[in-house]
Amino acid sequence: MRSIIKKQDFYHHQDSLPNNFLATIPDYKQAFRAIRMFKDDYLIDFINVEELGMRDEDVDERVIEQHIVHNVKNFIMTFGKGFAFIGNQVHYDKLGHDHWIDLLFYNRDLHRTVVFELKKGDFKVAYLAQLSSYLRILNDDDRREGENAPVGIILCKNMDKEYVNYIMQDFRQPMGVATYKTADEVDPELVKLLPPKEELIKLIEDRED
Repeated sequence: MRSIIKKQDFYHHQDSLPNNFLATIPDYKQAFRAIRMFKDDYLIDFINVEELGMRDEDVDERVIEQHIVHNVKNFIMTFGKGFAFIGNQVHYDKLGHDHWIDLLFYNRDLHRTVVFELKKGDFKVAYLAQLSSYLRILNDDDRREGENAPVGIILCKNMDKEYVNYIMQDFRQPMGVATYKTADEVDPELVKLLPPKEELIKLIEDRED
């Protein structure tokens, strides 16, 4: 049983997120805070593909997004304290070009907006370019006085962490890449062993304090 927990431990992945925060966030304390806030792997356990009556290959980003919106409180609890939901498919027009941000939040502890881009497959370099453009637009057109520059997280199904860390070095907007799993992808025996979500959130908050 211990081998299962080690293999699928979604709640002890802090400080492991592939990111460029130290290179792109001038205040190193803020950079380390951002690194500790996000993990490299998440269990979005309020989404169960089997219960949706769909095959995994038939589920696209919009399906996952809509279920996150309908369960936004659970999504926020997954990522920890301080998040406020702004909207989904948030539209920005830049020089006549349309941009649609999947999920937009504000984090009170980081004092900055946070973009989550959902991808149903493996990591692709093009996702970083897309996210970088969103962050540039938010920084130029949406950032308010007193706020820090926005950060972005790509949520995808699989990634090569060493490759992601390598390729991210040339991007100047603060961003990271994490993977996610839905409830139907997790060993049921592991789920039984996990403590209640509220207890897990308290553990995360105690670590941050």
